[in-house]
Amino acid sequence: MTDDGDSYFDRIVDEEKLASYLEAKLGPVESYNVAHHQEGHSNETLFVTWGDQELVIRRPPPGETADKAHDVLREFEVIDALQDTDVRVPTTVAATDDHDVIGSDFYVMEREAGTVLRAEEPERFQNPDARRAVGAELVDRLAEIHAVDYEAVGLREFGYPDGFTQRQVKRWSEQFEWAFQVTTDEREVPVVHDVMEWLKANAPEDHPETLVHGDYKLDNVMYAPADEPAVASIFDWEMSTLGDPLTDLGWMLSYWWDQKDPAPPESTDTLSTTFMASPDYMTRQELVARYEGATGFEFEHERFYRALAVYKLAALGEMFFRRFLEGNSDDPMYPKMRDGVPALADRARRIIDGDEPL
Repeated sequence: MTDDGDSYFDRIVDEEKLASYLEAKLGPVESYNVAHHQEGHSNETLFVTWGDQELVIRRPPPGETADKAHDVLREFEVIDALQDTDVRVPTTVAATDDHDVIGSDFYVMEREAGTVLRAEEPERFQNPDARRAVGAELVDRLAEIHAVDYEAVGLREFGYPDGFTQRQVKRWSEQFEWAFQVTTDEREVPVVHDVMEWLKANAPEDHPETLVHGDYKLDNVMYAPADEPAVASIFDWEMSTLGDPLTDLGWMLSYWWDQKDPAPPESTDTLSTTFMASPDYMTRQELVARYEGATGFEFEHERFYRALAVYKLAALGEMFFRRFLEGNSDDPMYPKMRDGVPALADRARRIIDGDEPL
């Protein structure tokens, strides 16, 4: 029933038990197939064909994970709450915390059709108008997330926006400490502690309070299969909460390359799409101006928000490296984090020092 029969696949899904679960939820079918989608680097994604239905399953990785990471049921909660809003999310199907099915929490949603922009742009977008529209769509859809009346959609208790930004620094520092329990035996990253102290000292005390996505970037949205770029769906809500929307903007900008930027190091090439450095694309400054116009929020303390974003990415990388060392992933990107995390920490330091400007 699957084209992926290695032992890691067997650790993340029991096909017979999953079939029983889906049959109880959706009814019996004659054809069934499961495949492991390996483009993401955090939660695991499975593509399921259930008769004539195309589905997606999201579950955490196997093995020990950092506290509060990989919460797929939280991801389901927010996507389900946003079904009738302007925010473009997949259609939810079901969710369960019954680990007897596939060994973890998981949820099911309908699979969307379209294009995710990762290593390169599709041929239909290779013109100046489309390239500019890619960035404009990305910003406009982020503004829609930040405009959601989270109380009206039932997310009033989804987070604690007061003090959010300071807690972000604390939380991601704790993720580093969790990973360092294992990774420091391999190598240390002293610059992380310098960045950590600067972020603690410079976290804004006052900020807007909205629903935040938590992982909003170009390759977490899908563009519709049309010549004119339009975002069809937004994915990967596992870190969403109520908090400071400018953390979303800083995260998105950390993945958006400008012509003036240095080339990313080889150790982070899988995390650094650079085709938008073309002069046809919007610059980071233009993206910020469009966001400010759409939301009314001013992007103050931009060095803090951009440095925090890269710091968080480095912390994720260090957690990935721990999982690699412990044998809890087959992702070929994870071992690259031996050198990738130090490179990301150096980038955060450059942003703080003004050597990598907005």
